[in-house]
Amino acid sequence: MQEGEFSNISPGLLGDVVISIDTAEREAETAAISIDERMSQLLIHGILHLVGFDHETNDKDAEAMEKKSLALLRLVEKNTELTAF
Repeated sequence: MQEGEFSNISPGLLGDVVISIDTAEREAETAAISIDERMSQLLIHGILHLVGFDHETNDKDAEAMEKKSLALLRLVEKNTELTAF
């Protein structure tokens, strides 16, 4: 959202996080967690991507993203067994 032809429309906008509720519900059921917990995981994951984190470039970056994800999850979710993703 900050690059390209239309980047001047909202220069402070980082992008969008879009979550499929149907997919989130299936994933929550598979992981035996609540839909709220899964939504927290997905939202945190998406926001971290928007601010520059990337788990696909290399192991070091993946580890940094997981560490930040867990730290943020611990702030918003009571389930201390919940993993980053």
